[in-house]
Amino acid sequence: MVQSLSDTIVALSTPPGIGALAVVRLSGPDAVAITQALFSKKNLAAQPGHTLHYGTLRDPASGQILDEVVAALYRGPRSYTREDVVEISGHGSDFIVRQVLGALLRQGARLAEAGEFTKRAFLNGALDLAQAEAVADLIAADSALSH
Repeated sequence: MVQSLSDTIVALSTPPGIGALAVVRLSGPDAVAITQALFSKKNLAAQPGHTLHYGTLRDPASGQILDEVVAALYRGPRSYTREDVVEISGHGSDFIVRQVLGALLRQGARLAEAGEFTKRAFLNGALDLAQAEAVADLIAADSALSH
């Protein structure tokens, strides 16, 4: 698949499965606007980077509440990918995560491919090749010695 740095990407950043919390990450030029389309209680576009915001996510199509969340807002170039990044921390139910991801995709985000956040960090100069490879090795590590 042809990837574009002009796309806003989204992915589950925590391991899939049942857990107390799940983090959904967006990165790209429309990360804040896409999140804002679902987020109530605060205008995220007016907020500075490196801030946390409590609110409710609603499906824009139905108005249905999806989850109560905390949105961490990072402004490029001071983020992992050097793009605008939003990390949405919500409840870890698979059903809720699917609903949130679906709503974000309907607002224009594209599902990220494996390693795409790190690829963007590399392409945008936030990581050199050795650092990007180290991230991949760390993720793939399955023993204490690997860490």
